[in-house]
Amino acid sequence: MNTKQKLGINTICTHVGEIKDEQFKGAISPIYMSTSYQFDNVDVKRYPRYFNTPNQEALCKKIAALEKTESGLLFGSGMAAISTSLLAFLQKGDHVVLQETLYGGTYNFVVEEFDKFGIEYSFTNSLAIEDFEKEIQQNTRVIFIETPSNPLLRVVDIKSVASLAKQHGIITMIDNTFASPINQTPVDFGIDIMIHSATKYMGGHSDILAGAVAASEEHVQRIWNLAKNLGGSLSDFTVWMLERSLKTMNLRVKRQSKNALKMAKYLEKNEHIARVYYPGLKSHTNYELAKSQMKYFGGMLSFELQEEIDAMTFQRNLKLIKPSMSLAGVESTVLSPTQTSHALLSPEERAKQGIKDGLIRFSVGIEETKDLIKDIEQALQKTIQ
Repeated sequence: MNTKQKLGINTICTHVGEIKDEQFKGAISPIYMSTSYQFDNVDVKRYPRYFNTPNQEALCKKIAALEKTESGLLFGSGMAAISTSLLAFLQKGDHVVLQETLYGGTYNFVVEEFDKFGIEYSFTNSLAIEDFEKEIQQNTRVIFIETPSNPLLRVVDIKSVASLAKQHGIITMIDNTFASPINQTPVDFGIDIMIHSATKYMGGHSDILAGAVAASEEHVQRIWNLAKNLGGSLSDFTVWMLERSLKTMNLRVKRQSKNALKMAKYLEKNEHIARVYYPGLKSHTNYELAKSQMKYFGGMLSFELQEEIDAMTFQRNLKLIKPSMSLAGVESTVLSPTQTSHALLSPEERAKQGIKDGLIRFSVGIEETKDLIKDIEQALQKTIQ
């Protein structure tokens, strides 16, 4: 769709990829729940495991438009999108470079599974471009990054990584979940493949599980060739719900980003908070870099309580903000990464990444920030007593 780049972001979210209801003229896309489609005299052989049902194909156009790519693909989860994309471009004897701080599920997938496939891997020692370059080998085929990172909100120089990879003929992949296409479009900086846990900001209502990939037609075709064999497709009811959610993504994410900046500034001044991690704070190591490649700074932040304050007790004392496994819903949630997202890592591995037991990840919702501040204040007081 050539006109998609000319449309505003809210218009893309609302209209690109919608299915026209020609019979009843409904305002929203109809849902096709069929698992069987006639293929006599039809060019496309449709089957849910082939990722080409009407709802899947239509929604992929919206995701591609949001990421400014030619094509997209939907998966049953973010990890299905990540694992399939990596395995589509890596085979026995190949090597992949990954940044030092990653989502725990991605890290665990690499260290638990790649040896079985004979795939070599290296993690950088820092996020500096020099450290990425040091890890490149003759057999390196992919560089995988995640920015802002989970859970410490570290920021990678996307343009430098893409430029380095192109010099060596290497494919680049980014987990763009925390930023979302609203805050960051990595293709503008030269990244090849964008990956999302669509459970998070794309879904945004804590009620679906999904993954998404956006890339060129050529790269998506290569991922699809493996995906149809692995079977990580998405049910069409979930696809339909994800389309519903994407219509409001720009409105939600902008509000969450503005709220997160307010909350980060409040927490940074609070005497009971030892440290705040948020790329929108001028105190953040990568503030200038984040400002250069992000439109807003996102709805995610992390903070550490002072050592004498028990993180788990504090979370149990919250009344409005929910302790929760996931993130990016319209409601504010918190969790301890050591107990959830990074629980699969050993204590030594977490320590290497700078993830302390007292670290709390805060997914800021769309509520009034004054109410969130009041909730944190009362929880702190109750915990300290």
